[in-house]
Amino acid sequence: MTLSSPVITDSKPEAAPGGDDGGGGAVDRVYGFLRSIPTGFLWLIVVVWSIPTLGLFVNSIRDRDAQRATGWWKVEPGDFTLDNYDQIFAARAGLGRSLLNSAAIAIPATIIPIAIAAFAAYGFAWIDFRGRKGLFIATVSLLAIPLQVALIPALQMFNNGAHFTLPLIDKTITLIPDFDLAGTTTAVWLTHTGFAMPFAIFLLHNYISSLPRDIFEAARIDGADHFTIFWRLVLPLSIPVLAAFAIFQFLWTWNDYLIANTMIGANASEQPTTIVIANLAGDFGRNENILPAGAFVQAFIPLIVFFALQRYFVRGILAGSVKG
Repeated sequence: MTLSSPVITDSKPEAAPGGDDGGGGAVDRVYGFLRSIPTGFLWLIVVVWSIPTLGLFVNSIRDRDAQRATGWWKVEPGDFTLDNYDQIFAARAGLGRSLLNSAAIAIPATIIPIAIAAFAAYGFAWIDFRGRKGLFIATVSLLAIPLQVALIPALQMFNNGAHFTLPLIDKTITLIPDFDLAGTTTAVWLTHTGFAMPFAIFLLHNYISSLPRDIFEAARIDGADHFTIFWRLVLPLSIPVLAAFAIFQFLWTWNDYLIANTMIGANASEQPTTIVIANLAGDFGRNENILPAGAFVQAFIPLIVFFALQRYFVRGILAGSVKG
């Protein structure tokens, strides 16, 4: 007689392909619908969203009469002209200078938050110190402060500094001296940097804290200190999230109007493109024909930055996909 050992089977149902648990709920149905959308349809959406940009470009090379007479889709070969670009880049328009001012705002306001937030995110994620969790919660809580509420106090601080008066002894203590930054691009990128820091720390912390613990333990066994681990391991592995934040931060600072208009005001020599383009139409909109050209120049540079950083974004994702 041959005795066979009993076969023990797991009663848990086998997971459906693609990670679906087979629950058949509303979430699964929505997920299945999104997965069934063909890639061609998504590309169709991209094309539809690109139509306004195409129309903006076509109108930017049409004269005033053509813009007023017909829509951009009825363009004729004789409508093309570069006079609109000649007008916006003329010395009196100041768009060329304003592009440099926008770069002086967007570049520091993108690099500085990334540099500081990356160090802070690594410290919150992998350095054990007293009050770490409470300080991280306090930092993330700053996201709840509305931008509009802090603009005027920030402007007063840039203009007059920050002072605190002790009521009992009637003595004033200067917390921040008057650097006379009001009306300068420095005040704008400092404001953008301050408001971007909490979100940057939160975003980078969530990514850095999810990195495998084994690589940090192996680095410590080899004698690496925190700076070496951060510079040689964390930064190369964090290129995707750094590139993603850089894209969003640059687009936000480049296209900002509210902060620039509040901090710079009527100082024409420091105004970025958003303020200059808003003033191009002139009184009663007499120069509305040059607005498409100015708007297209304003949008063209962020597109270049986006596609350039997207290449590094993809490279960062693929960097850790090959082992050996």
